[in-house]
Amino acid sequence: METSTSKGLHILLTLETESEALLLDSEGFMAFTESMLATKDVEIVGVTNHVFENQSFTSAVCLKESHLCIHTWPEFRQLTFDVFLCNYTQDNTEKVEKIADEVVEYFKAKTIQKHKIYR
Repeated sequence: METSTSKGLHILLTLETESEALLLDSEGFMAFTESMLATKDVEIVGVTNHVFENQSFTSAVCLKESHLCIHTWPEFRQLTFDVFLCNYTQDNTEKVEKIADEVVEYFKAKTIQKHKIYR
């Protein structure tokens, strides 16, 4: 689909990593996320985070442009991550790709699944 007619790109990832410590570090991931998003010209409007008994976590960052979400499963050395940015005032397709790539790098992960949905 042409990005000019797309309302935005939504990327959904399932990742696997040997870096189990990163899957248990909610605060570290949130610091990374805030730092990364500061370079993307997007606006955070809300953050919610939950740490489970085994230190895995679920986090959602609501953006003026839409959202990103993560859930970690240290027992499987995996995580799911999704990011969507709408194209309301500008084409954010490249930003979505870059955010997804930077999360893969952060977790030193290999991609198990990657789905791209043009909304």
